[in-house]
Amino acid sequence: MIKVAVNGYNVIGRRVADAVTLQPDMKLVGVAKVKPDYKAKSAIDRGYHVFASDEKGRKAFLDSGFDCKGTSKDLVAESDIVIDATPEDVGSVNKKMYQELGRKAIFQGGEEPEIADTSFVAQCNFEHAVGKKYVRVVSCNTTALCRVLNSIDQEFGISKANVVIARRAADPDESNKGPIDAVVLDPVSIPSHHGPDVNTVLPNFPVISMAMKIPTTHMHLHSLIVSVKADSPTEDKLLEKFLKTPRLMLVSSKKDGIKSTGNVMDLAREMGRPRNDLFEAVVWKDSIKVIGKEIYLFMAVHQEAIVTPENVDAIRAMFDVTDRSTSIRMTNKALGIAA
Repeated sequence: MIKVAVNGYNVIGRRVADAVTLQPDMKLVGVAKVKPDYKAKSAIDRGYHVFASDEKGRKAFLDSGFDCKGTSKDLVAESDIVIDATPEDVGSVNKKMYQELGRKAIFQGGEEPEIADTSFVAQCNFEHAVGKKYVRVVSCNTTALCRVLNSIDQEFGISKANVVIARRAADPDESNKGPIDAVVLDPVSIPSHHGPDVNTVLPNFPVISMAMKIPTTHMHLHSLIVSVKADSPTEDKLLEKFLKTPRLMLVSSKKDGIKSTGNVMDLAREMGRPRNDLFEAVVWKDSIKVIGKEIYLFMAVHQEAIVTPENVDAIRAMFDVTDRSTSIRMTNKALGIAA
């Protein structure tokens, strides 16, 4: 059993902690949080051992009546690997502690690529993480793009990809960030960071990305225009490839009545997913259009959940306990992902 620590128990950390407990070859040692709040209580109610970020935080937990097992340093010392799910740029500070304790670590997409030995998306470059000490699971948008673009590239060869991303302005619990009564260019300059980030995983074709924030909290929406090398790409061939692609869900506005990201989130509710999570990238199959050597499509991304399975697979890769397809299959089964 691989002993796993989760440092940070917010949007990603909560989901990764739950996912680890479902794996047959992993054990969750505990989770670390900065302050005692309802999320800490939720972790304790789930039976998780809770650790504070430091001694000051530990005192705050104990003063609030929470059962605190120690500090994040204690948690990491008891574990084989730590999932760092702390806020953006905090992971680079925490890395010093992981190095001092000689522990492997997985960082999230908010950190710079240089923090790790490799960036990671399971279906694209699982083997690059085998035996590595530090791995960076890329962001939600980058993960979704890598899954879809990798499949297109395998089937037709990509010469260039153009992506426009309409981003949610804030996560549902971030009341301090919104709502906004505007569409905010994020950034104004082109490309946004997403295209270059895709190239840390898939380096063989250019990805030009543009992004904007919109007044919503649930899901991102991607518009893709992909130029391919094959002379005769067809929609049927692409659909057939997508049906074989792990962690990709196809929906239809015509057959399923799914015409918005709101409909997609409602589908997750009806599926009975914990927290309404969709770990899959969601592509509208009736949006797929091939014109000459260009492929067009719409894709929705549940920003809170999509990187959860990638963190689990990265653990197995770093300890070299199984191959890519076996790990993806194990993770999917545990999380209820159909493909």
